Amino acid sequence: MTATFVDIRQARTSLAVQSGQTILDAALAAGIPYPHGCRSGRCGSCKSRLIEGEVNLLPHSRFALTDQEKAGGLILACRALPQTDAAVAWLGSDDEEVQPPRRLDGRVTYLGDLTHDIKLVRITPEDGAPLLFAAGQYAQVGFQGVPARSYSMANRSGDDGLEFHIRRVPGGLTSEQVHGTLKFGDRVTLEFPLGSSSLRQHHAGPILCIAGGSGLAPIQSIVETALALGMKQPIHVYFGARSERDLYLVEHFQALGRQHPNLAFVPVLSAAQSARYRSGFVTQAVAEDLSDLDGWKAYVAGPPPMVDAAMAMALALGLRQEDLHADVFFTPEELPTPVAVA
Repeated sequence: MTATFVDIRQARTSLAVQSGQTILDAALAAGIPYPHGCRSGRCGSCKSRLIEGEVNLLPHSRFALTDQEKAGGLILACRALPQTDAAVAWLGSDDEEVQPPRRLDGRVTYLGDLTHDIKLVRITPEDGAPLLFAAGQYAQVGFQGVPARSYSMANRSGDDGLEFHIRRVPGGLTSEQVHGTLKFGDRVTLEFPLGSSSLRQHHAGPILCIAGGSGLAPIQSIVETALALGMKQPIHVYFGARSERDLYLVEHFQALGRQHPNLAFVPVLSAAQSARYRSGFVTQAVAEDLSDLDGWKAYVAGPPPMVDAAMAMALALGLRQEDLHADVFFTPEELPTPVAVA
């Protein structure tokens, strides 16, 4: 297997990228905290400037990288297969310094049902080290005997544990174990923090959050962190679910709204009529309520179709592409398949 060498300017290092390996995968494997989110070409968090060399880009969303941006020398590191030695620089972030990922051993210290198919799992590391991360980031969680999966943290940075909302995927080895046999005290491995679709604390404009299903986990972390930091701008949270039994934490967010008048929480049901909640697609509800998103920050988390629809809607309403931060929740069957290039 042949390799090319890619110079990562901010990391001040050159690393070998194997044939069929993306620049992002090689950087993360080398321990470089490269900004990223979905790792599938949908969110744009790993957008970078190609300074030297040539790359092939795997299929990606036009919302994550436009033809105009490609013509201007931008790439997505998660989709970029180097064809020659190259040099890249990720685009600047308006957030604070990224915490480097690390590996931890932990134990399950709480299990509870949020809905009929979403469990709250709390994991406490064995070493008692401070758990610092940016609201909206995720961890690679390894339960014994099943494949590791990525789950977003739902709580705030600095707690003594990490909380995850894990949805049961029919036939999914990991989620079936979590919902079926996982118990208090079971050992877990963690790699965290990962991802860069996180709260931008220095943003002073309005905030839009759109969550679908267990995508409420990173949105909860983002919202509670923003409020704890005293961010006073309007924060609009739209939570999309199929039916009332798929909703959760509604009373929690409503209570937060009573404490913080700048927070509005809107549940939306896509497959049921309700006297208490709005019906239809969550993106339609946003478009009905908000007409101009220029100057806003948007955080989107949930299944791929919802994220794609939300990105299209937000950009159509004037949101700047650099103000859109997406976290795509794939099922194991939807995970992008690595593509090898001879």
